[in-house]
Formats: sequence, structure tokens, C-alpha cells
Amino acid sequence: MRLRHLAMTLSSLPPHPQTDVELEQYATEGDFAARWIAEIVQLGDLEPQTRVVDLGAGNGILGIGCFIAGANSVLLVEKDERCHHTFEGVEWLIGDVSEWKGNDVDLVIMNPPWGVQTNKADRPFLDAAFCSDAGVVYLLHSANAKHIEGIAKSYDWEGEIILSGNFRIPALYDHHNASSGGTDVSIWRFVRSPK
Repeated sequence: MRLRHLAMTLSSLPPHPQTDVELEQYATEGDFAARWIAEIVQLGDLEPQTRVVDLGAGNGILGIGCFIAGANSVLLVEKDERCHHTFEGVEWLIGDVSEWKGNDVDLVIMNPPWGVQTNKADRPFLDAAFCSDAGVVYLLHSANAKHIEGIAKSYDWEGEIILSGNFRIPALYDHHNASSGGTDVSIWRFVRSPK
């Protein structure tokens, strides 16, 4: 599928409710998600046999994008049951990230809470990903985050930033003072450290 068509398909998914500031819910836009998934395909990490888990999935845009791009199976893990919708071929686990067992996965993709509202809110997601059976982990996080690489190394993972950009943030919550804004983000690719 072409990048433009993938972006259009992802943009047409049911919208993320984005109503819980404590969960730091911000939707990933279709264009941004499509560009990220195209990079995953280009790097050879998404093939027909790949089993994908999307942690903190929101409306499932990243996992569904991986499914459309050719993943064998996709599990969307999301705490907010209002995000749940049906997309043929994709499974949901509605619950806390700690409820996911970490097995039957080749690739983890996630845009978790960054810990802006609740300190270390990203930690359960990072721990789950780095303790899983996955061979590769993709993470969207603030470009200002300094702790990610250290956490990965503590689990014997190595990371590199593969994409950077501006993540649009609409004014949804009381602490926002402009109609919309953005923040610089980095997309990380982690693989297990060679033994």
C-alpha cells in the first residue's frame, strides 16, 4: 500500500476519545503513523510472519497500520475501553499494560504516556516491552526525554533514533493555553544487545 493511502486509511479510523488527562491521551495522526510504519517496513522489521503488539494503543492506529502493512497478527493493549472498536483481523486486550504477558510477539510499537502529568507513567510500558519476547521495540517519545536509553540498557537493549519530527497536540485539556501546538518527538528503534 502506498504511503498516502495508508495515511488516509489510518486517518479514517474511529477517533481517539482523548478525554483523560491523567492517561496523557494524545492521538497519533494518520500521516505521522504512516511515515513511521513505512520506516519499519523499510528497515525489514515488518514482514508477513511478524506478530505485533501495540502498547497503550489508543484507537489502534499504530497496530492497525502494521496490520495493513502486512503483519501476521496484531494485539492492541489499551486501558481505556472507550477506545475499543472493531477492525477485522486485529485483537484487543482492554486492560492495564501489566495484564499483557509479553509472549507471542516479534515487534512492539508504542506511543505511551510520557510522564508529563504523572511522573514515570511511561515506565510500565517500557518495562513490559523490554521484558517481552519481542526482537524489536519501536517507541515514540518526547525528544527531550533523557532516561529512555538508560532503561533500555538496563534490560540489555540498544537503541537508535530513526525518525524525528513535530507531534501536533490539539488543545484538549485545561492546562493547554493555545488552540493547538506541537512538541518535538523522537522515534526510537531498540534491538537486543549482542551477547
